[in-house]
Amino acid sequence: MNTLELKQELINKISRIEDIDFLKAIKTILEYKKKDTLINLTYEQERELLLASEDGKKGNLLSQSELDKKVEEWLKEK
Repeated sequence: MNTLELKQELINKISRIEDIDFLKAIKTILEYKKKDTLINLTYEQERELLLASEDGKKGNLLSQSELDKKVEEWLKEK
């Protein structure tokens, strides 16, 4: 199955769905997967990222899990 055939199959299946909650869930998935998703940062968040970049250049680093937690906190503030 090529890309065009898969898209057509998905369109056909989605067009038959009547459950509004299910359709909203599909919409959420499609919006999440956009490649051009931009996040608008506050001044404080942007400053924090710049400071973190400077720290990284100096060898002061965070683990990935610590960074993930920080990003989650920022996104919850939006």
